Amino acid sequence: MIKRLAVIAFVCAVAFTACKDEEKIPDVSNIKAPLQLQHFEKDFFSLDTLNLDTSLQLLHEKYPEFMQPYVFEILSGQAQDFELAKRDVKAFIRSYKGIYDSSSVISDNLNKEIAALKKGLQYTKHYFPKYNVPSNVLTFIAPLDAPFMFTDNSISGSMRIGNTFGIGLQLYMGNNFSVYHSTTFQEKYPGFVSRRFSKEYIPVNCVKLLVDDIYPANLKGRTLVEQMVEVGKRMYVLDKLLPEVADTLKIGYTKAQLEGARANESAIWGHFITQNNLYTTDPNIIKDYMNDGPNTTVLGPASPGFIGQFVGWQIVKKWMKENDKSMEEMLRTPAKQLFEESKYKPG
Repeated sequence: MIKRLAVIAFVCAVAFTACKDEEKIPDVSNIKAPLQLQHFEKDFFSLDTLNLDTSLQLLHEKYPEFMQPYVFEILSGQAQDFELAKRDVKAFIRSYKGIYDSSSVISDNLNKEIAALKKGLQYTKHYFPKYNVPSNVLTFIAPLDAPFMFTDNSISGSMRIGNTFGIGLQLYMGNNFSVYHSTTFQEKYPGFVSRRFSKEYIPVNCVKLLVDDIYPANLKGRTLVEQMVEVGKRMYVLDKLLPEVADTLKIGYTKAQLEGARANESAIWGHFITQNNLYTTDPNIIKDYMNDGPNTTVLGPASPGFIGQFVGWQIVKKWMKENDKSMEEMLRTPAKQLFEESKYKPG
């Protein structure tokens, strides 16, 4: 059965054309969400390394929120040891000058992504009017092995510091960036991860940070189906906050993977029913469905990874379609209750 599902998904993915649910998108044009873009990396790589104390002080005055965490946490990791941090700053400028030079192609052409992010902030204020959204976007360059945010098991090149979105350009250089294809880089970020390292993911990764804040992940100790619904809730919110962004970017699948999952939604659900594992709490079983990867191993090589996210998203969409509830009411509804009330059974 599992092998057959994989073959069907591969074949149908070629010909299947997905249709997004026809839902009215609210008009948010009158909602104010100012967003200022700053290029920290341009000022940083222009530092006078022969007069570093003064140069760093001036940089701190221009970027008071970002400068300290950047130097002492992202870049150096030397706590508050200023002399060691200065050494690391000089070394980083020397070794990452090539990546900085390449980044200008991205940083100078972010109009589309910033516009999409601003629209996402407008939708956020529409659905969550009491929530304070950031008003600044700051681009920078960090070490390729720097620790970054993980959102529902997906690596993000973005972070949030106070009122600012930070965009680590080193993880948005595009699929053709030669560094991404090196053996060392692939060991840390395999192909199924690095193919998402393009600027089109910037609005998604930033808005995911808002979803994290509005509805933090709470999966520990939950059953498989509850975990699927919980991440499905977050996908539903992300979908509403970025209704004009491609679903492939929001879920992180290729076009063929998403079309295959949609075409075979009934067969995928049938697998869960046959395996009788919806209410398991066994982490060894759950990881097969709730971890990112090149595919969902138990469904075959043609399937997308993290299939639990896709299924959970469909469950939440069905529940919302049949219940006259607000987004906040949906988020407050216990996952088990939502699943049972959804009567999800694709076919």
